[in-house]
Amino acid sequence: MDFGGGDEIRFERRGRAGLVTLTRPKALNALSHGMVRALAKALTAWEDDPAIAAVLIRAEGRAFCSGGDIMQVYAARRAGEEPPAAFFADEYRLNAYIERYRKPYVALIDGIVMGGGVGVSFHGSHRVVTENAQFAMPEVGIGFFPDVGASHLLPKLGGHFGRYLALTGNRIGWGDVLGCGLATHAINAADQERFAERLCESGDADAALAGLRVSPARETEAAVLDAIGRHFARPSLPEIIESLKAEAAADPFAARTLATIEGRSPTSLLVAWREIEAGRGLSMADCMRMEYRILVRMLAGHDFYEGIRAAIVDKDRQPKWQPSRIEDIAAPDIDAYFASLGERELTL
Repeated sequence: MDFGGGDEIRFERRGRAGLVTLTRPKALNALSHGMVRALAKALTAWEDDPAIAAVLIRAEGRAFCSGGDIMQVYAARRAGEEPPAAFFADEYRLNAYIERYRKPYVALIDGIVMGGGVGVSFHGSHRVVTENAQFAMPEVGIGFFPDVGASHLLPKLGGHFGRYLALTGNRIGWGDVLGCGLATHAINAADQERFAERLCESGDADAALAGLRVSPARETEAAVLDAIGRHFARPSLPEIIESLKAEAAADPFAARTLATIEGRSPTSLLVAWREIEAGRGLSMADCMRMEYRILVRMLAGHDFYEGIRAAIVDKDRQPKWQPSRIEDIAAPDIDAYFASLGERELTL
């Protein structure tokens, strides 16, 4: 079935299911604009197709999807071109569409899932992980912010775990992904094909999972979860940092977490903090509109491009953030990221 996307994404009708496969394994299945548009087109067609009872999305290679193809952002800046806001607008529309999709949307996550990969998987009805899953929203480390609906997902996690993930960008394994509520189910990687065959045959995701579900233990120890809950319960970002500093000398977790946060973009941290807090009271649609406002301002700023340079282009891992300290950023500076775009507001 050809909905576009070339050789980067494959669509099949198999039995009672529409099957989507991300096919850019050498690029860790990073999302291109063509993939986003093709997936949206397929979902629209399948939603009204009575022969399709469910959608299954999976990927080739060791990554489900490592995120969006952000080098296009850097290349546009270097060429003096307009930043590719249209890519993000279509991606955010797709994220919102998946969240309200009328049929079961099943993501089979076997490998790395970050950024844009989270957006095309964790808003669906069934989020199935294997032991190979590695989840992260690492955007604050490249001068960006947790987007693709992170403001809708992360505030729901108990024990302030969503704050922790947003402000550190740290990876978690399948036990934590399931245990914190991001995933709905876990199966062994060896059972993936069996699960897919069952789903395609019946169109019933819950029936297909019967007898295959497993319950992995959380990788994060209870004492560390308690520490996350204690530190990240603080009512502001500076207070979280002070809490970590107070225990860093005696507690390796506090020391590691403090060092991680101190290496992130100060602007990104403050934006992420406010975004996650605001998302608690917003619908998915309103979260996506808020994230698009932030995106437009990030594309006009400095840190995102500097983060891409340091992490991907020069790979020196030494970003020069501007400003370089949280203390040098005033509240109105952060307010500007959330201000209305007027006629440029994201339409859903």
